Amino acid sequence: MQVYRGMDLGTAKPSPELLARLPHALVDVRDPSEGFSAGDFVRLADEACEAALGSGRLPVVSGGTGFYIRNFVLGLSAAPEADPAVREAVLRQLAEEGPARLRAELEAGDPVSAARIAAADHYRLSRAVEVLRSTGRPLSSFERPETPRARWDFVLVELVVPRAELYARIDARAEAMFAAGLPAELEALIRAGYGPADPGLKAIGYREFLENPRAPDEDGPAWLARVLELVKRDSRRYAKRQLTFFSGLPGATRLESGDEAAFRALLRERLADA
Repeated sequence: MQVYRGMDLGTAKPSPELLARLPHALVDVRDPSEGFSAGDFVRLADEACEAALGSGRLPVVSGGTGFYIRNFVLGLSAAPEADPAVREAVLRQLAEEGPARLRAELEAGDPVSAARIAAADHYRLSRAVEVLRSTGRPLSSFERPETPRARWDFVLVELVVPRAELYARIDARAEAMFAAGLPAELEALIRAGYGPADPGLKAIGYREFLENPRAPDEDGPAWLARVLELVKRDSRRYAKRQLTFFSGLPGATRLESGDEAAFRALLRERLADA
């Protein structure tokens, strides 16, 4: 979600000072109204890594979003391209009826994908139903090699944080976002013409405001406190799903977060072998 312009606080985007000191790629490359698929990420990440190597730097791909990292490391699924007519029908049904019937259809035809897709992830829900209707095959049946792409020599590191500490850090970050002005940031996006139908505003930290409007008899501080707790809850649930994505990366070395000595030793070893 850091690809979206104007969504700085809610995505914990690197500060301007950090961006000036340490080059980042794929930050502020889309408007919130634009989609950003795994295919887009893989293509742009490939280009960014090539540019970094061309300038004598070692590219670091950091997540974040395990689904996108996994596609970058292993390659894109062999699932077919979108059928515009089928996609339009699925999205129209989603808009008119909500996600319940689509999820029931997916649970019947592709229970593996249904179990992987979060209740609020309407994008992946509609994509999985689209593939099911277009091909008669479940999205989960389009397998890909479970080995890293030959294009890059990956040093895969999974940073491990104790669950209690991870959740405490998530809660503290959410509180810091609100204190820094996240509600005002969302108001600015709405004034700019963006709304709940735009891909960017489906992100955690934004959608909770839009899906849980202030009740007529609810005062402002109470409403903000309620939304803050929803952001914390959704962020913790999301982090739990990301652990599953990252734990499935083949050949990844698990290191304790903050163990800089072990990380440096791993890099020295792998770079010496390269």
